[in-house]
Amino acid sequence: MKSPYLSILLLLFTALFSLPWATSPHDDFLHCLSLRSNDSSVISKLIYTPNNSSYTSVLESTIRNLRFSTPDTPKPLVIVTPLSTSHIQDSILCARKNGLQIRTRSGGHDFEGLSYVSEVPFVVIDLVNFRSVDVDVENKVAWVQSGAVLGELYYRIAEKSRNLAFPAGTCHTVGTGGYFMGGGYGILFRKYGLAADNIVDARLIDVKGRILDRKSMGEDLFWAIRGGGGGSFGIVLAWKLNLVSIPATVTVFTVSRTLEQNAITLIHRWQYIAHELPDGIYSSVILNRDNSSQDGNTTVIASFSSLFLGDSDELVQLMQERFPELGLVKEDCIEMRWIESILYFGGIQNQPLEILLDRNFRSPSTSPSFKSKSDYVKEPMPETGLRGLWSRLSEEEAESTFVGFFAYGGVMDKIPESATPFPHRAGNLYKILYNVGWQEEDNINSGRYISFSRRLYSYMSSFVSKSPREAYINYRDLDIGTNNKGNDTSYARASIWGRKYFKNNFDRLVRVKTVIDPENFFRHEQSIPPLISSRNKRPY
Repeated sequence: MKSPYLSILLLLFTALFSLPWATSPHDDFLHCLSLRSNDSSVISKLIYTPNNSSYTSVLESTIRNLRFSTPDTPKPLVIVTPLSTSHIQDSILCARKNGLQIRTRSGGHDFEGLSYVSEVPFVVIDLVNFRSVDVDVENKVAWVQSGAVLGELYYRIAEKSRNLAFPAGTCHTVGTGGYFMGGGYGILFRKYGLAADNIVDARLIDVKGRILDRKSMGEDLFWAIRGGGGGSFGIVLAWKLNLVSIPATVTVFTVSRTLEQNAITLIHRWQYIAHELPDGIYSSVILNRDNSSQDGNTTVIASFSSLFLGDSDELVQLMQERFPELGLVKEDCIEMRWIESILYFGGIQNQPLEILLDRNFRSPSTSPSFKSKSDYVKEPMPETGLRGLWSRLSEEEAESTFVGFFAYGGVMDKIPESATPFPHRAGNLYKILYNVGWQEEDNINSGRYISFSRRLYSYMSSFVSKSPREAYINYRDLDIGTNNKGNDTSYARASIWGRKYFKNNFDRLVRVKTVIDPENFFRHEQSIPPLISSRNKRPY
């Protein structure tokens, strides 16, 4: 006998989603979910369609790049905000059954919007309700669910210990799920490696709906999800992290220089020094425009920043020995707790620590719309090359552009390229992030800014890595290549972008994909392809 709850649920979906024409795949998807649920009151609270008054606010809540929040941007047919693992399992099975793609969103920071945008009919699984953080100080580990943002992870660690941290990024609204799956670079990486280097277990739901941990998924799949990029292998529910030791006090500084203050000479010198610094220091240079001049003149500024795992006296002595040209003095330095350094480098140092719990925070210092690219540098750029870069930041489209140089070296030189899918280890002096931004109201002119980003990237081609020109998967860039549309994903075509992100690790990722998802259900414009499709029995 059919339960009264199931009868009510079927009536609810009939009323909400019935249409005068034949049922569509998303109607069938909703019907499938309803049949798999025994609690209408719960299921109705976790599903949003365009007919729902909250649909737009839920969709836009974590769109971090407003380039993908326009009337022309493709929207999901359904947003699912699961409350339990069974809701995720049901969503995967129902999407497969009805020919819908799935995009999984943990924080919404995919640089090309791939966690909430698709050119084909799709469903978003938003992990906003999967955000628990369990910190075990005694054993120096933590379990964090994929929907938690980095700020929530940091806050919970700092609640329990002043001497423990996790090596990850400084943008506190980034979701842990996508971030970890891309490797995860941060301000402790020269000391402790990437976030992925410090992950010791995970729980994943695969295409069959199975829940797998490290032991049951096997070492190949566990390797792949720690740097192989999101959206290819399944949905990771949670991660077990090794926490790292830090001193009670750390020191930060930012020293800015203009062209007249020998900024280019200093950057040139920095290239020879930064990667050789002790592994307890993080070092970066950010180039951007100062648009506050009263006379309307454009000034480009180079900001040299560092985090040091120690006190200011030790840091000043170190910098005076290694980089005296910068002229660092103790007055430039600020001593603080590690958790406060996250606010400092996130540009929110005047905010209370509780700001880390605000996953919807939008920093006024970042551009609402942007296009990003990345590079890796093996040999120092000549001063003439730096001058050319400097001059391009004075162009009209560069008003809200920044270019970041992030020093490598330290423990990154000691971890093999094949340890995780992230291959950018020894041999790199620094990584570059190009970020070209603009205001939301200028989205109509986005092509202008994207063209500028491509010109800037083209100019830098002779100064960066080659064969392949390497890129960082978490700074996703569809300009470097995309898969074929539909399910006809070519290995050869995917190799074009795949080797830039993963180098020779790309082939192992393909082999893992072929085993775990041979029919290529989990896919997007830059997902790992299977080598052979079990559906049509031909090479891809």
